[in-house]
Amino acid sequence: MDAEAFAAVHSDEWDELEQLLRRRHLTGAQADRLVLLYQRAATHLSQVRSSGADPAVVAHLSRLVARARTRLAGAREPAWRDLARFVTTSFPAALWRVRWWTAGAAAFTVLVGTATAVWIVRDPAVLASLGTDEQLRQYVESDFAGYYSADPAAAFSARVWTNNAWIAAQCVIFGVSGIWVPIVLFQNAVGIGQAAGLMISYGQGPLFFGLIIPHGLLELTSVFVAAGAGLKLFWALVDPGPRPRSQALAEEGRALVTVALGLVVVLALSGLVEGFVTPSGLPTWARIGIGALALAAFLVYGGVLGRRATRRGETGDIREEQREAVQPIAG
Repeated sequence: MDAEAFAAVHSDEWDELEQLLRRRHLTGAQADRLVLLYQRAATHLSQVRSSGADPAVVAHLSRLVARARTRLAGAREPAWRDLARFVTTSFPAALWRVRWWTAGAAAFTVLVGTATAVWIVRDPAVLASLGTDEQLRQYVESDFAGYYSADPAAAFSARVWTNNAWIAAQCVIFGVSGIWVPIVLFQNAVGIGQAAGLMISYGQGPLFFGLIIPHGLLELTSVFVAAGAGLKLFWALVDPGPRPRSQALAEEGRALVTVALGLVVVLALSGLVEGFVTPSGLPTWARIGIGALALAAFLVYGGVLGRRATRRGETGDIREEQREAVQPIAG
């Protein structure tokens, strides 16, 4: 299809439809004309989409048809439908699309954290460099476990949520740089490995894992997802594929926002686990079981719903009629 010729033939109808949409009040004849022009524009949109026409023409018609549909059907969909779509489609699709980047962030963290812990456990000089024996014993025997019960559970949960949300936000905001995400992951991994190495060196390994695993499973997975989404955005800049680089960044950036919004809730749940479950008097197996169930629920949610959504063509991006115009691309 010759997009320019097609637009030249039908542009008068499109302009007339746009003029009618700008009117606050329509006569009966004008309303009938609006319906007719809307139907024609919807048909034209279907034709240009199927022919792979100029993206600018597709974008212009998409907005025009969406405005006419809203004018004819009344108010837009209720907010609860947008929320339902976000929960059941957009967020899971975005999670599924970054799954391998998430796995890479997790593997990197486990590798660095394990190497740090082993280094501390096996090298007395490294252990001694972290503090005096008295200071280290204070940390191992009192401070580490006391951290989880020093404040009321609700206040502690809020503080933990804020801290983790900030870490995830850094991955989201600075992900496109390609540098900041590895730095944040490395620092986080070294901190975890250092704590593990200290606790294991003083025979408190079971206490460490009994306190860190219940909330850490979901909490760290959320950070890995944020890191994966940030790295995927960076890769869209490096290798946009068949899309123009600006379009690739826009699409992945909007999907990244979807991930960020969804993780706000996930991190809030992990904060509740850390505030109420981790320091509770429940047996260690019960606390770890609760944390494992929370992680399993999240993985099933993202895996099952995300896979279904991506098979339907969803990416975590907003709906097409809500997007901005696409700049024409030569060739």
